[in-house]
Amino acid sequence: MTAAEIDTLLDTGGVGVISFADGDEPYSVPISYGYDSDSRAVYVRFGFAPESDKRRFVDDGATASLVVTDDDTRGWRSVVARGQLTEVSEPTLDGSIVQSIRKMNIPFVTIYDRPAAELEFELYRLDPDTLTGRKEQ
Repeated sequence: MTAAEIDTLLDTGGVGVISFADGDEPYSVPISYGYDSDSRAVYVRFGFAPESDKRRFVDDGATASLVVTDDDTRGWRSVVARGQLTEVSEPTLDGSIVQSIRKMNIPFVTIYDRPAAELEFELYRLDPDTLTGRKEQ
């Protein structure tokens, strides 16, 4: 896929699967995401329960791989974004980040076995070292 085709697919926002590794142990989870095509950054929102296994894998500086797929009348397409996660905390939100987040529609995916009020939500930015895409020919 071209860079423009990758941007078009990611720019829709939605859900994907994000993966991490801790030594030989892989960890993958469905995730809501938004994409800022200007900076080519992906924003993901994690929900953490107090005893969450995810905490062991997700932290500032972790390396992650996000896979987004789509299948429509034109055929299937997929994009893989690989890079480092950076936690986005309120004090570090500058005007450009706020504008990027506001223009994104990050869907809320409810995959938790407890009410959302019992979870701690954090926003992270994935700055891809690589963005690759494939599509049906």
